[in-house]
Amino acid sequence: MISVENLTKRYNTITALHQVSFTTRPGIELVVMGPSGSGKTTLVNLIAGLDSPTGGRIVVNDMEVTALSGDTLTAYRRDHVGIVFQQFHLITYLTALENLMLAQYLHSIPSESDALDSLDRVGLRDRADHLPSELSGGEQQRVAIARAITNDPDLILADEPTGNLDEDNERIILDIFRQLKQDGKAIITVTHNPAVGKTGDDILYLDHGKIVSPPVREKNDFPVLH
Repeated sequence: MISVENLTKRYNTITALHQVSFTTRPGIELVVMGPSGSGKTTLVNLIAGLDSPTGGRIVVNDMEVTALSGDTLTAYRRDHVGIVFQQFHLITYLTALENLMLAQYLHSIPSESDALDSLDRVGLRDRADHLPSELSGGEQQRVAIARAITNDPDLILADEPTGNLDEDNERIILDIFRQLKQDGKAIITVTHNPAVGKTGDDILYLDHGKIVSPPVREKNDFPVLH
């Protein structure tokens, strides 16, 4: 279970998030939507433990993330969270397989067979020995997803995971996310794309750092989080 309670983040005079509260759980994809500057990425960074809130709490599987620091916060990110960014952030001189094994090394002991299994889950086992420059944009994003799941995290955080992809690759990524939900992963996806939003189980709209009702034109299109 992921619980966010009255989460607030200020940068000097700017309030990026203001008392945001919601819950989600394993097997559910929560989609976060809203205009640029609404606080979506800030929210993901706080849940990932990449930034600290000004106020409020984040609890993931009975761990109060906002109370962690130092090694315990690093262990939380390492053991419980998989992050997928819009930019792939693959190491350019490492193969797809080596990129995954590096992530494993930071977690525990690298396992080539486990890394290959992760690539297999995103349909890229046959591209294991290819460098990022030898992969298409969609393939690179699939490697990034395989890297995020190779350590078997409880929670997947995806920030615009299809933002740089065409429709065919977008469909492949969304199919992978559906399978991850069936495997019991909790997923929080940030997107501007209504088509991606429609694939979520719940949706949270942010505007100026606050949870708001969806725009009128979209109210009948999405499963809105209450």
